[in-house]
Amino acid sequence: MVALMNTFAIYEQFRSILGEERAKGFAEALGKMFEEAKNAATKEDMRILRESVDTDSSRLEAAMTNLAEAQARTESRVEELAQAQARTEARVEELAQAQARTEARVEELAEAQARTESRVEELAVNMTSFSTILNQLVIRSDRHEGTLLELKFRDRLPSYLGRFLRRGQVIQASDLIDQLEPKLAEAAVDDFLRADVVASGTVEGQPTYVVGEVSYKADADDVMRAARRAACLVKAGLPAIPLVACESISPQTTDYARQEGVRVWVDGSLLDA
Repeated sequence: MVALMNTFAIYEQFRSILGEERAKGFAEALGKMFEEAKNAATKEDMRILRESVDTDSSRLEAAMTNLAEAQARTESRVEELAQAQARTEARVEELAQAQARTEARVEELAEAQARTESRVEELAVNMTSFSTILNQLVIRSDRHEGTLLELKFRDRLPSYLGRFLRRGQVIQASDLIDQLEPKLAEAAVDDFLRADVVASGTVEGQPTYVVGEVSYKADADDVMRAARRAACLVKAGLPAIPLVACESISPQTTDYARQEGVRVWVDGSLLDA
């Protein structure tokens, strides 16, 4: 009866730890040991055996407890790792979404850049057209200003050049054609007839002609035309002085005019030769 009671108690004690089958086997083995000990051993032997069994049982229980605690720690660690993995996956998903948003934004910026470049190209084309129109307007304005200055200079030549060209009088270039044709080629005569202004008078007491080119802003071409057309008269045996009349002229063009012997009237004053 004692052996039976001890076997059942051992079974109940270790069933939750070892499982039913192992606990049952363990209990049966111990039961047999108790039965054999009861029959063959002394009371002292039984005491020693019980102490040994109790000690082994305690160690086994301690080992099983340690295993259970280690298992619990392992499961806890696995749970922590699972949670960390879940957080990592969530973070990766966030980064993937952020990357997608960045790529979408970059695409938007690229499209905006393309639109901007297209617009800049349109503006460049328009600016080129505007510059062309503006240049045309400037040219027309210069021509208009030059025409007005030419009319004004021709009308007021006696007062503008009175101290230089005494008894100055504007004449038509065609008035001299009979004197030019016998001496000049047709191209030279035609070129002279396009002079802006021709005047007759005296310079330092000598009868002479002034052949002038009138331009709002004089340049080297005006200087060359005045010199070339005055030279036509000289070639035909007539005294002539080339002159450029303008509102403005650069220092470089002024120097060039002096080198070519062309007088310069600018903004109401006749410059020194």
